[in-house]
Amino acid sequence: MDFALPESLSDYLEELDAFIEAEIKPLEQADDNIRFFDHRREDSRTDWERGGLPNAEWEALLGEARRRADAAGHFRYPFPKEFGGRDGSNLSMAIIREHLASKGLGLHCDLQNEHAIVGNNIGLLLMLAYGSPEQQEEWVEGLAAGTKFFAFGITEPEHGSDATYMETTAVRDGDDWIINGEKTWNTGIHAAHRDIVFARTSGEPGDARGITAFLVDPQAPGFAVEEYLWTFNMPTDHAHISLRDVRVPESAVFGEEGAGLQVVQHFFNENRIRQAASSLGAAQYCVNRAVEYANERAPFGKKLSTNQAIQFPLVDLHTRCAMVRALIRETAWKMDTYGNFAASAEVSMCNYQANRLCCDAADQAMQVFGGKGYSRHEPFEHIYRHHRRYRITEGADEIQMRRVAGYLFGFMSGKAPKGVGSA
Repeated sequence: MDFALPESLSDYLEELDAFIEAEIKPLEQADDNIRFFDHRREDSRTDWERGGLPNAEWEALLGEARRRADAAGHFRYPFPKEFGGRDGSNLSMAIIREHLASKGLGLHCDLQNEHAIVGNNIGLLLMLAYGSPEQQEEWVEGLAAGTKFFAFGITEPEHGSDATYMETTAVRDGDDWIINGEKTWNTGIHAAHRDIVFARTSGEPGDARGITAFLVDPQAPGFAVEEYLWTFNMPTDHAHISLRDVRVPESAVFGEEGAGLQVVQHFFNENRIRQAASSLGAAQYCVNRAVEYANERAPFGKKLSTNQAIQFPLVDLHTRCAMVRALIRETAWKMDTYGNFAASAEVSMCNYQANRLCCDAADQAMQVFGGKGYSRHEPFEHIYRHHRRYRITEGADEIQMRRVAGYLFGFMSGKAPKGVGSA
């Protein structure tokens, strides 16, 4: 095996770093924009008078960073060349996501809302995989440029980890569909141009088949945001929404009727490996900062780094980073080589291990830094609060382990998640 990074990817990381220094860092420092990243970050980002939503100035700054990244040819990196991208692979995206996250907080990559100058635009990738020609004509360019957004309505108040038991339904009415139900943790709906709503259209609760995805306009009659859920990490854009006799045309069906669960699993599989890479990068950042500080701080007349109580936890975390890095890169390579669903067990391994690792690394960095680490004047509390979310969303730790166990012990058939192909 050759574990060396392809020269083209190494060159691209250098190109990215140069762009960050030339375009993104100056923007981050202009007009006191650093308030969104220093100790004032939570207050500066949050519209406390509007349900805790991200405020307009924060989202405008992210939009300008995306615009500059797109103009420089970076934002669309993972997309096919015909859509202005560079045909980025799962492996290259994993390495890039780790690289960006390992730099710490900044306008180049703020994982609180999946922002990065190299777009993790799963909405576009799903559109290319499942959208009709008409849907692609309407949505691809806006999605590719980061000027249009999709939210994702899968979780319900009473049903989270097993989406096949969802209570939201859609029934035919002539040439239309009528959708009724509720969704929660409907992230990004405040700015979304469409919500990808999943509803049962046939079959029984628990069936993998019979769930259909719909592109629903959040402005449609009967679509209502009931509340935005306040969370451990602010600002929040996670909504509880209701659908009361929401009428959508047949053209709103996204993908094959009854096969919406494959859209869900596709989204999760691609996002989980990239999420794992970001958690790894953030974990390595925390370890590196803690090591640097331990080599500087000298209480009781000697550096912290001379104490094994400081050394050993960081050595353990650094070793875990190396091990998780190897698994992530092998898994991403398998996805590129054999297909997105060819390494589903490994994707789950990467995801829950990397997310746990990041939380552990942020916690240990706080401990090494002491009171300063606990304060908002260091980024560790922010990193912890954000990445703690990943241990629940898109498949909790326990669900990831259950999936691995399903393949390991033979409880799950096939080589792909539930609802994909014949699995």
